[in-house]
Amino acid sequence: MSLIELFIIAVGLSMDAFAVSICKGLSMRSMSLKNALIIGLYFGSFQALMPLTGYLLGVSFQKTITAYDHWIAFILLGIIGVNMIREAMSEEEESCDASVRAKDMLVLAVATSIDALAVGVTFAFLQVQIVPAISFIGCTTFLLSIAGVKAGTVFGCRYKSRAELFGGAVLILMGFKILIEHLFF
Repeated sequence: MSLIELFIIAVGLSMDAFAVSICKGLSMRSMSLKNALIIGLYFGSFQALMPLTGYLLGVSFQKTITAYDHWIAFILLGIIGVNMIREAMSEEEESCDASVRAKDMLVLAVATSIDALAVGVTFAFLQVQIVPAISFIGCTTFLLSIAGVKAGTVFGCRYKSRAELFGGAVLILMGFKILIEHLFF
């Protein structure tokens, strides 16, 4: 997997955390660097830990399903992408809360990184070097989360749906790319 492909996946995975960070920023009276760093650390850490967990699970089953790994990657990335797009199109209002308490942030960090678990399984099938990959994903999410808090304090939730829509489309396209490469090249 090239660095550009990894970057595209990292940005796609980060969109949920970015969207929640925008909401966090919206609910703050002013930009707090300390709170932005806390939010970035929670989201970045979990976006790195979840693919590692998925990778470790995937490696243990890799030999059993090698003949179907491209289909699994395609389906997992497709499902994640479709779910992100469905959330973006949803009319349901999400609550915005400025709290950065450990309990609140832990729930949000897990919720926004579940899709990264499935991507980690995909990484095992694609034999991605996991340590650089998760480091890159974690750092990308960290930076985008901080940017999301800042954007939220400036722009509000205006771009939340667009961020989720973009992230979902990117993951679906990456799934198609993996499938096409495996079937035709």
